[in-house]
Amino acid sequence: MKNLPVLDLSIIALYLLAMILVGVYFSRKNKSADQYTKASGKIPGWAIGISLYATFLSSNTFLGVPGKTFGSNWNVFVFSISMPFAAWVAAKYFVPFYRSTGEVSAYTNLEKRFGTWARTYAVTCFLLTQLVRMGSIFFGISLTLQALTGYSMEMIMLVTGVCIVVYTVMGGMEAVIWTEVFQGILITVGALIIVYLLVSNMPGGVSKIVEIGNNDNKFSLGSLSLDFTTSTFWVILLYGFFINLNNFGMDQNYVQRYHTAASAKEASKSVWLCVWIYAPASLIFFIIGTCLYAYYQVHPELIEPVKLQAAAERLGAGASSFDISSLAAILKPSDYGDKVMPYFMVTMIPAGIVGLILSGILSAAMSTISSGMNASATVFSEDIYKRFYKSDINEKQNMRLLHLATIVFGLLGMGCGIAMIGVKSILDIWWELSGIFAGGMLGLFLLGIISRKTGNLEAFAATVIGILVVVWASLSYMIPDDYAYLRNPLHANMVIVIGTLAIFLTGTILTKIKSLAK
Repeated sequence: MKNLPVLDLSIIALYLLAMILVGVYFSRKNKSADQYTKASGKIPGWAIGISLYATFLSSNTFLGVPGKTFGSNWNVFVFSISMPFAAWVAAKYFVPFYRSTGEVSAYTNLEKRFGTWARTYAVTCFLLTQLVRMGSIFFGISLTLQALTGYSMEMIMLVTGVCIVVYTVMGGMEAVIWTEVFQGILITVGALIIVYLLVSNMPGGVSKIVEIGNNDNKFSLGSLSLDFTTSTFWVILLYGFFINLNNFGMDQNYVQRYHTAASAKEASKSVWLCVWIYAPASLIFFIIGTCLYAYYQVHPELIEPVKLQAAAERLGAGASSFDISSLAAILKPSDYGDKVMPYFMVTMIPAGIVGLILSGILSAAMSTISSGMNASATVFSEDIYKRFYKSDINEKQNMRLLHLATIVFGLLGMGCGIAMIGVKSILDIWWELSGIFAGGMLGLFLLGIISRKTGNLEAFAATVIGILVVVWASLSYMIPDDYAYLRNPLHANMVIVIGTLAIFLTGTILTKIKSLAK
C-alpha cells in the first residue's frame, strides 16, 4: 500500500493540534470537580444527544462495521434496531432515577442498596469494560493509520494517545461533549463521502451493487430461526437490547452525561436524539461494507495486495512468497475485512479528502477514548479513592486526583490496544469481552431497581452464581473434547443475556424463598 501524501498528513496533524487547543480553551473553566465531571449541568440536551451518538459511533463502527459487512452480511445492523427498546426503558426509568440521586457516579446507589461489595463489583466490571473498549479503539485506529502511513501500530497509539490525554485532562467533560458534537458531524460527513466515491466509481452504479449484494445474500439480517447457537437475528437483537440497556443504564460514560443537562427532561431527550441519529447513521456503514464488497467483486485484481498482506501476517516472518500467494488465494472475505476500508481510502480517494476522512475516524476514536478516560477517572475518584482511602480532600486535591487518574487510564487503554494486535475482527473482540464484563453488572443493577424486597444476602448469592455462569459460558470452550457436552452451546454474544438473567432470576427466586420461609 502506498503511504499518505504530505497534504493528508498535514491535515491530520492540524486536526490533532486543534483538539489540544480545544482542551487548552476549556481548561480555563475547570476550577472545580463539578465543572470537570459534570460541566456544572449547563449543557443543552441536543448537544448531549449528539455527544452520546458520537460515543456510540466510535472508530469500531467506522472500521469494524464495514469490515464485518464485507466479510458477511447486515446481521450486525440488528444491534441498531434494538436501541429504541433500550432507550425507552432508559428515558422512562434510568434517567429520572439518576437525576434524583444527584450522585455523579452510577454505582454509589448499589452500595446504598446492597452494600460495599456490590459497588466494588460494579466498579470493577465498568473499569475492565472501559479498558477493553479503549484498547479496541486504539487498535482499530492504529490498524488504519499503519496501513496508510507505514508507521508501527505502537508508535501511532503513542502519538494519538498523548494528544487525547492532553485535551481530556485539560478540557474535562465540557470539552469532551463539545468536541464530540463536532466529531459526530465530521465522521458522518466522512462516511457519506466514501459512499459517494464508491457508487460513482462502481460500473453500473447502485443497481450493480444491489444485484451483487442480493446474489451473495449481503443484505440479510440473519436467520429468523430460534437458534441461539449462531449469530441469528434474535441473538443480535437480545445482545443489542441488553448491552444498550447496560450502556444507557449502568455505563458511567452515559450516566455522567445525564448530570450535565439542565433538567431530567433534557437528559431524556438526549437519549432519544442519540437513538434517532445513530440508527439511520449506522446504516451508512453497512452500505459502505456492501459497496466495498461489490466494488472488489467487479475488480478482484485490485484487492490482491490486501489478501497478500493478510496472508503474510498469518504466516509470520520468514514465509516464502509461494506460501503467501497460496494462502492468499484461499482466504475468505471475512479473513481480511478490517483491512479493506483503509486500503480503499489510500488507493481510491483523492489526496486531501483522505486526510479529512481520517480526521473523522480519528475524531470518532478520540471522542470515545476521551469519554472513557474521563468517566473512568470519575469512577476511580468517587468509588475507589474517596470511598476507601480519603474522603475529605479539598478541591485542589480532587482536581489533581482526577487529572492523574485520567492520564493513568489513558496509558492503560493504550496498553490494552497493544495487547490486541493480531486479532481477527475489532468488532468481534469488543462485543465478546464487553458482554462478559457487563452481564453481571446489569443483572445486579436490575435486581436492585426492580426487586425491592431483595436483600444483601440474596443479591450476593445471586451475583456469585451469575459470575460462575458467565465464567462457564465464556471459558467452557477450553473443556477437553471428552467432556464436550459440558461446553456452552450458545453463541458468544449470549453471555451478557444469560449472565444478566442468571443474577436477576436467582436473586428473585431466593427472595421468594426467603419470604415463604418467614
